Amino acid sequence: MSRIGKKPIPIPKGVTVTVGPDAVEVQGPKGTLRQALPPGVAFAMEDGTLVATLQDAELRKFHGLARSLVANAVTGVAEGFKKELDIVGIGYRAEVKGTQVHFALGYSHPIVFDIPTGIDIAVEKQTHITVTGADCQRVGQVAADIRQMRKPDPYKQKGVRYTGEVLKKKVGKTGA
Repeated sequence: MSRIGKKPIPIPKGVTVTVGPDAVEVQGPKGTLRQALPPGVAFAMEDGTLVATLQDAELRKFHGLARSLVANAVTGVAEGFKKELDIVGIGYRAEVKGTQVHFALGYSHPIVFDIPTGIDIAVEKQTHITVTGADCQRVGQVAADIRQMRKPDPYKQKGVRYTGEVLKKKVGKTGA
């Protein structure tokens, strides 16, 4: 049995959980999320906590996965998730205009990125981006899409990177 799958999920105040046969719906102050359940795993409420139970021993590989997905949904509607990115480079910057983010990343044209629903993007000092939202997977995917626009260069260290990301600097050719 999965060690992760056995752990109960504590439900914080202000969060309501509706358990269905094929999905768990979680409502909280940050929004509503519906998490589909993999086969062979069921959830039940016990003493203010949510417990994942295994129905089929052959499908035990989904036990920890299902528990982690539902735990992320509970955390997301209660507190939310956040990813931070830094833009490094001369002339590189970003600004929010309505429901779009305009990036100047050294290309001959500005890049326009549409902000998906359920995701908030804030730009501080034109070079620090904060992506927030209730859905962990969508926040991570939006941050990865923004980073993909100009990956950090291993030679000059320019580009869009996660805050705190350490890059391995490569040494260029010597002109001897």
